[in-house]
Amino acid sequence: MKRMGRYILPFFAVCLVSCSASRNLDIERGTGYNFKAGHPEFRTAAFGFVDEENNTILEITAEVVKGSLIYKEEDDTLQARMLVEYQVQDLEDSNNILVSNQMERTVKSTDKAVTSSREALDLTFTHAVDPSRYRVLVSITDLNTEKNITQSVETAIPQTEQGDYNLSNIQMFGKENAGGDWEQLNTYDVKGEVDSLRFVFQVISPRTDERMQIRSQLLHFESDTSYPRPMHYSNYSPSSIEYKGIDYDEETELQSSQRVLTDYSSTYIEYKFAAPGRGNYRFAVNARRGEEEELFKARDFGVKSKNYPNISTAKELARPLIYLMGEGDHEDMMEISNADSLKKEVDRFWLKNIGNTNRARQVIEMYYQRVEEANKQFSNFKEGWKTDLGMIYVLFGAPWYTRDRLKELIWYYSYNHSDPDYSYYFDQPKLRNKYYPFYHYLLRRSNYYYTVQYQQRQLWLTGQILTRQI
Repeated sequence: MKRMGRYILPFFAVCLVSCSASRNLDIERGTGYNFKAGHPEFRTAAFGFVDEENNTILEITAEVVKGSLIYKEEDDTLQARMLVEYQVQDLEDSNNILVSNQMERTVKSTDKAVTSSREALDLTFTHAVDPSRYRVLVSITDLNTEKNITQSVETAIPQTEQGDYNLSNIQMFGKENAGGDWEQLNTYDVKGEVDSLRFVFQVISPRTDERMQIRSQLLHFESDTSYPRPMHYSNYSPSSIEYKGIDYDEETELQSSQRVLTDYSSTYIEYKFAAPGRGNYRFAVNARRGEEEELFKARDFGVKSKNYPNISTAKELARPLIYLMGEGDHEDMMEISNADSLKKEVDRFWLKNIGNTNRARQVIEMYYQRVEEANKQFSNFKEGWKTDLGMIYVLFGAPWYTRDRLKELIWYYSYNHSDPDYSYYFDQPKLRNKYYPFYHYLLRRSNYYYTVQYQQRQLWLTGQILTRQI
């Protein structure tokens, strides 16, 4: 019981932050990475359904990235130990904590590559609950470092009377090749390597012979997937897609289908699609019986680069060099279609500028580590490194201090908070939709930053970034 006392605080901290947040529970978007360097990395999800005995069940899943844990060697075996805690709160009664469990898990491996592996340890917990709206808090503590991360997700199991019907939330799965296994996708972001998608939901209803019409749609939304403007360019116009990020009023139907159910009880329905290209999408379901009110559920997702959040292919390595190159030179590089030739050009770029092979290797590792960390921290409708926050993070690293007030975020890279060279202001766009789901901030650009960005580029291109951050 002493251990529970040490780690229960993060649960209440998350509750205080998330209890006031408004969002549409009919539109699932998955969780983010909730990334913090040196801490456990995991994604979690919750799904409510009705089993064959008509019991309502809450299923909690978590995927812990093995390479994010710290390992100790014992008897020629690498071992990572973690404490898993989860709590289920009834949102209809904030004082009602239905479940509060904890357990220790150990990951063992004789392969040293496990310390950098993206392979995930899958955890699943199920509990019988009553129909309601729920918040699930999951906390992972690396017991070798005592570092902890907590995530919060919400779901609902609707109350369904005899003769009535309802829809569960939608689960999303993906696989990377025709012969592969379906893996649950718990985040908004889907790596481009996934080539097939599967959506599963449940029609929740006692047995009835009334016909139900179910319509599904795969929708594409206009969104910004471009590189951010340099720091010294003009600010974005409020009418531009870069300012909005994603425009839910500009949708394109890619696929649709209809089916009719008769003589059914609670039953699962699934749809499969070939994964679309990079962009932002919604799988939407509408259900109607006669003249009754139409029910709606949806699962939003965004397709990112091939190995997202990691950087592996030649194109993935070349794209972030936009921050260190002239726009024309970068366009010429990206026109190289052969992967081997493009990789050689990327290597040539680094070595030509830095000169020393060992120093270049260290700078390259630092640069792409920041790109991957930016993906995990700032991704929204596009990869995190392509956001304004990601651009500043890649070039300058993590801010020394931050200030978040109303719709303004300030990053300081100096002890002098009045220093205009190293104080960066970000504004949250004024969007009409209060349910806008993304962490979207735009840099307050200025001509003044031309010299600042040029000097920072030179630190990278000369290798001085290893000893001098700004």
